Amino acid sequence: MQNMESLKNTALFKMMYGRVNAVKNAPAVAVKDLYAYPANKMALALHPHVQFLKVKEIIAHSDDFKSFIFEPDAAKGTKKLAWFSAGQYLVLAVNVNGKVYNRPYSIASSPRDTLKGEIRISIKRVEGGIVSGHLLDTLRVGDGVIASAPLGEFTYEPLRDAKTVIGIAGGSGITPFRSLAKAIVEGDEDCSLTLLYGSRTLDDAVFSDDFKVWAEKDSRIKIVNVLSEQKAEGCESGFIDAALIKKYAPTDAPYSIFLCGPQAMYEFADAEIATLGLRRKYVRHELFGEYFHPEKNADYTGDIKSTFRLTVRIKGKERTIDCPADTSLLRAMEDAGIPAPSDCRSGRCGWCRSRLVSGEVYTPASVDGRREADKSFGYIHPCCSFPLSDVVLDVPPLPY
Repeated sequence: MQNMESLKNTALFKMMYGRVNAVKNAPAVAVKDLYAYPANKMALALHPHVQFLKVKEIIAHSDDFKSFIFEPDAAKGTKKLAWFSAGQYLVLAVNVNGKVYNRPYSIASSPRDTLKGEIRISIKRVEGGIVSGHLLDTLRVGDGVIASAPLGEFTYEPLRDAKTVIGIAGGSGITPFRSLAKAIVEGDEDCSLTLLYGSRTLDDAVFSDDFKVWAEKDSRIKIVNVLSEQKAEGCESGFIDAALIKKYAPTDAPYSIFLCGPQAMYEFADAEIATLGLRRKYVRHELFGEYFHPEKNADYTGDIKSTFRLTVRIKGKERTIDCPADTSLLRAMEDAGIPAPSDCRSGRCGWCRSRLVSGEVYTPASVDGRREADKSFGYIHPCCSFPLSDVVLDVPPLPY
């Protein structure tokens, strides 16, 4: 009893009961605007449902690789850009011939650039890609786009990652490393970055000049160009293997490895990294995008030449389309003009999470990011699920 009396006199106890009484005595009136509360205002600023942007500048690195610098489209309602962490990405909702496709693109600018009202993404043409080609060929200064809030977890975290980061990039996979390097130089990230950048030739190694400028300003930045089809002074030749990683990694301190590039690079690099004996937390992967060729996996049991019927249910409406065995359920829905949600397209974020009503699908283990509960209760990620039979799918509607 004496302890309870002592507790009642504490500041914590008084604050707690003060709040309880305030709630009890408040009028039972519905709040008309939840975003009137400062906490909700801040949440909406950091995580907007959508960002309306317009092209401020276009930088052509080649015919097949361009950087787009966007600014807020105030006329559409976006006054400020959402803050992000170096290494995150935006999802663009792109209308191509009346069909909406969602595609994730890594942010190439630093977080501090948002204070200038700018955010930069860099797009490389993908062979057979519907969206990359459309954006590279048609997007002009002044054009508007619809973007998501910043997403992704390919970010430096001092509580988890080592002080030294060995970056492994292939092709356009250099984009998030450009963001991280610039953030280090500007004082917003406290780590060092040695980037092993794989390209066919030195002409293909975009942003190398940026890294060299930053390396002269800050000793924590270093870039090593690794060329597979050319020999050049000051560059490594071949591929990024375990021996090359060990050559540039510290020998007297732990280091993290961050990878960003195409699927083939991950398959090769992961096998090499496995021989280094690093703790699991020190190896980080950016999402490489859409998964192709499920038949290359030893556990694939389907007939890749088959075509199945996919029935899609969204908000009580139903539509049945064809879905070839080598095509993800998400891609089949997009090709048919069905507005299906997606963000990462790599099986991780869960934004496309849908209920498998009936049928059988194949999901490669390497990109199966579902929770165990979702596996038990029949939920799948259509972005990396391929039909093994006719399928009925219950899909959530788009939020915009």
